[in-house]
Amino acid sequence: MQRELYTEEHEDFRATVRAFLAREVAPHHARWEQQGVVDRSAWLAAGRAGLLGLAVEERYGGGGSADFRFAAVLAEEFVRAGASGLAVGLHNDVIGPYLTGLATEEQKERWLPGFCSGELVTAIAMTEPETGSDLQAIRTTAVDAGDHYLLNGAKTFISNGILADLVVVVARTTAEGGAYGLSLLVVERGTLGFERGRNLDKIGQKAQDTAELFFRDARVPKANLLGEEHQGFLYLMRNLAQERLTIAVAAIAAAEAVLAETIGYVKQRTAFGRPLAGLQHVRFEIAELATECAVTRAFVDRCVSEHNRYALTPVDASMAKWWATELQKRTADRCLQLHGGSGYMSDSAVARAFTDGRVQTIYGGTTEIMKEIVGRALLA
Repeated sequence: MQRELYTEEHEDFRATVRAFLAREVAPHHARWEQQGVVDRSAWLAAGRAGLLGLAVEERYGGGGSADFRFAAVLAEEFVRAGASGLAVGLHNDVIGPYLTGLATEEQKERWLPGFCSGELVTAIAMTEPETGSDLQAIRTTAVDAGDHYLLNGAKTFISNGILADLVVVVARTTAEGGAYGLSLLVVERGTLGFERGRNLDKIGQKAQDTAELFFRDARVPKANLLGEEHQGFLYLMRNLAQERLTIAVAAIAAAEAVLAETIGYVKQRTAFGRPLAGLQHVRFEIAELATECAVTRAFVDRCVSEHNRYALTPVDASMAKWWATELQKRTADRCLQLHGGSGYMSDSAVARAFTDGRVQTIYGGTTEIMKEIVGRALLA
């Protein structure tokens, strides 16, 4: 079926993204995977190409468009290119809304120009070693010390953790437990008491730096508080729907890409004197995956449209996130099986799709958390 989500303007932007990936990412990605981090110059190149800060006002150097379809195009093309290292989706779609929606005018003038140019790489630090997806159990504390906070705690699995110049840290600003009392603090590179731990060795997305972060009496100025004190949990819940939709968009694009590659493979690969595509089992596998992708694509595109008119609910975003990422995982697994031994080689496209995509059902809220959100809403 012909997709009806995008206009000619979006397709022109898609061409720009593809040209950028071919020029600035593809020639370097293998090296980035070996070194475990992309070159900072890649972020600057993304800024020059207009790929950063799509929703940021033009006066700060951004794209000035609230149309989420441009972000969806970006996510689709990055995942189809296997460009897992340069985390522009995290920067734009996850962290961006906190800066544009909560920052004061002074904070915007300080941070947004660099955010859009690629000079300031961003990260968000929610997960802790013993909390996982349970944000209400966060232990990192920020104690009021006059004109600054003293920040203490540890975060882990932080994407962009090594490169980040600005880290939005979720910390507890009251002794009261649960959802109340969380606040968002922006910790800048060079802050006294802020240290980075290991660049974590993951099974996939090797080029994307993921780190441990430590705060030991880190002095964070009051001027770096995002929004109101103690309202952090509310802000997190408000922005998580877009984060989960971004993951879903990437997930269905990844599933479609590995399926297309596999269709080409089974047409060419022979077994027992004929192409794999001539075997009924293979045809059934391809038919099932293609149908699941088509149905999922229709739902995710509808979610993008709903989000564009500010009508996407947390429940629908959770449905899209868990379903699309589980499909991505299942599709990569079944496609690897159809490739046989060649699919198990680490330099194959299907192997990279298998390992790079495995985290999709985990970050942004696990599949189990997504189902809990949906089930709780339906059975309340």
